[in-house]
Amino acid sequence: MLSRLPKQSDPNVLIGFESSDDAGVYRLPSGQAPNLALVQTVDFFTPIVDDPYTFGQVAAANSLSDVYAMGGRPITALAISAFPNTGKDLDILEAILKGGLAKMQEAGCTVIGGHSIGDDEIKFGYAVTGLIDPARLLANSGAKPDDRLVLTKSIGTGIIGTAIKKQRASAAAEAAVVESMCALNMTAAEIALGFPVHGATDVTGFGLLGHARELAVASEVSLEIDSREVEFLPEALDYAREGFLPGGLGRNKEFIEPCVIFENGVPEAVRNLLFDPQTSGGLLFSVEASGAAGLVESLREHGIPARDIGKVIEKTSPLIHVF
Repeated sequence: MLSRLPKQSDPNVLIGFESSDDAGVYRLPSGQAPNLALVQTVDFFTPIVDDPYTFGQVAAANSLSDVYAMGGRPITALAISAFPNTGKDLDILEAILKGGLAKMQEAGCTVIGGHSIGDDEIKFGYAVTGLIDPARLLANSGAKPDDRLVLTKSIGTGIIGTAIKKQRASAAAEAAVVESMCALNMTAAEIALGFPVHGATDVTGFGLLGHARELAVASEVSLEIDSREVEFLPEALDYAREGFLPGGLGRNKEFIEPCVIFENGVPEAVRNLLFDPQTSGGLLFSVEASGAAGLVESLREHGIPARDIGKVIEKTSPLIHVF
């Protein structure tokens, strides 16, 4: 659909929607702000946890993630909310707003306004603006052959979320998924800028393989992913085996599977987790091989469960090889 829209022409657009990147990047006129560009993104969704304050936190962390994936620093945000127009339960909306604001304050990002509409289904999120030096931009088109792939968060939020909705998830699993979704990617992005990272993306609704595909397509490379090195959230593998699969997982699989080949030894539950849509997932870095171990070590020293999960190779078919 986007390919059929009229073409835009603005030399200051460094990254638009054509490359399916995480955020748009617009260079400010050099006379006003040399070596400075805006990073802009928007994201909102329906509640994925019962507690409204926590939902606000997750929505904020998820919205901020796209700016971090570009190597940017978020500065301002506009809240977007849809809430039943009944005049009742406004304490729920207040709690959502407070949770989101707390997470924005943690990120050093100022909420300067927003917009709300009446809707029977609650939705919440933010449009976020950040700043970036174009010379330090991390796009999804920068991956190079022989790079290593470093993932900063564990996988499984969609499957555990489905188990929670079915009232089958344990308290420990629920606590782990909430902690992961509320964790900002701020520190991971800051650390990455000190290493030879060539490209990056965040792992959200299209799942690990979906966002890996975007990285591969934009960079004109192929990827090898070692599924044994991908870390899953507690009990996510058990729930995958039991069939707690969100609807988005099936849609991801239908779209992405044709460009992926799995080795026979990769279990079906693991395959499903690699397609699992993530909420406020981690960052996926394509980093020069010489710096990969140091990046992982530095991330883990800061409490980030980073793992080296594979490598970038010359473009071939299939686009992604999972073993």
